Amino acid sequence: MMQNKKTAIINANVFDGKEILGQRTVVFQNGKFISISKEVPVDAEVIDGRGCTLLPGLIDAHVHTSEDSLRDAILFGVTTELEMQGGMTRKGRELQIKDKSNIADVRSSGMALTAPGGHPDELIPKEDGIPSFILKKMEKMTEKEKKDFVAAFEERENEDSNKIDVTIVDGAVQFVRQQIENGADYFKVMIEEGTVMNAPGLPMIKTEVLKAAVNEAHKLGKIAIAHVLTAEAAKTAIEVGVDGLAHLFIDRPSWTCELIKSIADKRIFVTPCLVLNSSIIGNSACHVAKDDRVQHKLNEDWKATMCSCFNTFPSGKMEDSFNNVKDLHDAGVDILVGTDVSVPMAHLGGLAHGVSVHHEMQLLVEAGLSPIDALRSATSVTAKRFSLTDRGSIAEGLRADLILVKGNPTENISDSLSILSVWKEGVKINLDDNANKVQ
Repeated sequence: MMQNKKTAIINANVFDGKEILGQRTVVFQNGKFISISKEVPVDAEVIDGRGCTLLPGLIDAHVHTSEDSLRDAILFGVTTELEMQGGMTRKGRELQIKDKSNIADVRSSGMALTAPGGHPDELIPKEDGIPSFILKKMEKMTEKEKKDFVAAFEERENEDSNKIDVTIVDGAVQFVRQQIENGADYFKVMIEEGTVMNAPGLPMIKTEVLKAAVNEAHKLGKIAIAHVLTAEAAKTAIEVGVDGLAHLFIDRPSWTCELIKSIADKRIFVTPCLVLNSSIIGNSACHVAKDDRVQHKLNEDWKATMCSCFNTFPSGKMEDSFNNVKDLHDAGVDILVGTDVSVPMAHLGGLAHGVSVHHEMQLLVEAGLSPIDALRSATSVTAKRFSLTDRGSIAEGLRADLILVKGNPTENISDSLSILSVWKEGVKINLDDNANKVQ
């Protein structure tokens, strides 16, 4: 759905996704920006943004999502989520969220390549049939929505029951093709031994098989991203030829400088998910959940989740993650904002859809990036690396995905949470209607 009327936002300080433009008039119509200038059109609805900053819609480059979660995300100005394992491929979107409004846009890797019993199996509750947290979500669905959802679940279960052997080259290549046929927008592999997740000894795919899968994804025109949580895993990811790392290695061995140089030389991007690393070493995000700008937008399940944490690697140091991401950034590596948020469960704590993007930007600034760099990482940089050529910036002809915030987050990153209005493709989101939806 797009807005046909012409809208002009005047007097706001504009950050276009790359640079600060200063006070400009931003005009959009039919879902796209039509001008960025100092002129005020006479035939437009005018919104005065004095004392505010206008930003492109934010992008979370690492989520596991659902319709409800997409609805939560947009409350915080996250107009696009990039799923890094799940069912929101093109085929999945047709089944689950076609014609839905007031939700963030989404792209997906489909299911990631992992060994049987490998990550993330250690995180998934062992239940027969549809997991209880999903059944809870289904309680408020219409009969048609339930039918569509169950059909999608059963289709995936059927695929799982007829699994090919992904531990060999032929099987892994077939698996890649299967994901792309389902409409995956990119491809993901898991490189996880398990120690950081307090599950050492997880089964893993052999390096030569990973390499074959990544090569197949490239042949099919898709980028490949690797889940890594250690420097050793990152080294393997580089060896198999991935385009991006879905996490930041949480350790900092003596050869970290050489690793960072390799990542930079090969133009690999990194999505640090500092909010996850913080949770893994035992920190909750309760202080974020209790922020007056946040708490009314979260239901009790999400508040409880943010006030919990993974706590699977308490020996880790946040200082190591901060130093790693700063060194990567200084080496010219593209840093993307992502969170790894999934569902509201205590053992996956410290994260929530939408709000954790703002927390991630705060942590990037704490690590030494400038507020402008953090904002770029949540907008234009991510759009560039995922070839989302229609978004991520405020420029003529692009999607009118916008956030109007009070204050100036280009100087004080916390101001990004002072959200006044959100637009997706030129349509203003009713934030009050979305707030406090039960999940």
